[in-house]
Amino acid sequence: MDRTLLHQRWIHSHEEDTPTTQVYRPASYKLPPARGRRSFELKPDGRLVSRDIGPDDRGVAGEGTWELDGDRLRLHRSSGRDEVYQIEALAPDRLVLRKSAG
Repeated sequence: MDRTLLHQRWIHSHEEDTPTTQVYRPASYKLPPARGRRSFELKPDGRLVSRDIGPDDRGVAGEGTWELDGDRLRLHRSSGRDEVYQIEALAPDRLVLRKSAG
């Protein structure tokens, strides 16, 4: 897996989700309008910059760190909420994640 493909801002393309996976597209990808989209940026130095959907559909910024362990993507948020995903597919224009037990 080419780790450098992860080094960008990824926006949730919920229209493409399946019952078991979440699909993300790069910030440059033309997504249809939506009432808020979750996103995260994976910096090459291990920093995480995230935007969650707030109660009024505006983005709520967050920070943290990230790491790649094989095909497991671990997001460590400064809020204390950690997430672990299995990378199902990674391409320059598409990231597919499956929620993992840890």
